[in-house]
Amino acid sequence: MRMSGRPQPSRRRRGFAPAVLALALLTAACGGGASGASSPGADASPASASERAAAAEKQLAKNTLVPLEGKVPTPELPVTVDSSDGREVTVRDASRILPLNGGVAEIVFTLGLGDRVVGRDITATFAEAERLPQVTKAHDVSAESVLSLRPTVVLADTDTGPREAVDQIRDAGVPVVVLDPATEPADVSTRTTRIAEALGVPAAGKALNARIETELAAAKAAVPEGSRPKVAFLYMRGSAAVYLMGGKGSGADALIDAAGAVDAGVEAGLDKPFTPLTSEALVSAQPEVILMMDKGLESVGGVDGLVDIPGIRETPAGANRRIVTLEDGVLLSFGPRTPLVIDILVDRIHAK
Repeated sequence: MRMSGRPQPSRRRRGFAPAVLALALLTAACGGGASGASSPGADASPASASERAAAAEKQLAKNTLVPLEGKVPTPELPVTVDSSDGREVTVRDASRILPLNGGVAEIVFTLGLGDRVVGRDITATFAEAERLPQVTKAHDVSAESVLSLRPTVVLADTDTGPREAVDQIRDAGVPVVVLDPATEPADVSTRTTRIAEALGVPAAGKALNARIETELAAAKAAVPEGSRPKVAFLYMRGSAAVYLMGGKGSGADALIDAAGAVDAGVEAGLDKPFTPLTSEALVSAQPEVILMMDKGLESVGGVDGLVDIPGIRETPAGANRRIVTLEDGVLLSFGPRTPLVIDILVDRIHAK
């Protein structure tokens, strides 16, 4: 099973996917016709973390993206780029783009190339992509579904699989550009640069990166001074009996740090992205806040069901019912909406 930003207890883990997640305004001239876009509430930065969070929640509730303003960039092709699987890939046509990752899809749409996207991965949950045909089943890519859409370029990451499906797509003559998984906010800029270069719109990539970097700086500036709450990221799928705790490299650890808190799993010495949850480990970690995905909390019966899981009630987070959740397709997508995710986490984690 492959998940964007979601833990893979069996084979692999996709960078969330499974992915992000009040924006800052940057107007920057951009070759290829794109210019820096303004994001809601960014040019009049809210004075408090709660105001920023309210603006971010309003934007995320729409579940839409904010593309760069100005003329849509025109790809200048062909280009040859390095792929993270060790290959050099030449892209000659970007008229039919197929991103196999939700965060990657967000970047493509935000660059202004959404009308060229012909399909979606299951983790692309934003409104602009919802009507596109899905090419994954149980998080695995279907080569037949991909090829039926006649893509001229496929954007994947090193965790996209199964490998046989990716090989089949490549063997059919479709350029496949593989990216490294994104597990921290800084990776968003790296991905944006590589995607924009692969699609022949590098200037648009620079404009989007400038916007994202300004937004991230504004989000981090809202972190209150003082104590750093201890936060445990739990990935749960109750129906499948999957109960995991995030550690180093989960992606959530970087978001928790950016929000001015301490990842309880990392502090407890969990050196893998995800480790099977035990009541002993949880009680020992003593998180003050538990961070989860919406569907994960729902799968265990909501907050009432969560606190009945052994060990939860014995933590400060469980005793005080301090549970923070965000939509699955946003939390770990590591895309243009990541600054919104941090705005919300700052407010909710530090709430009195």
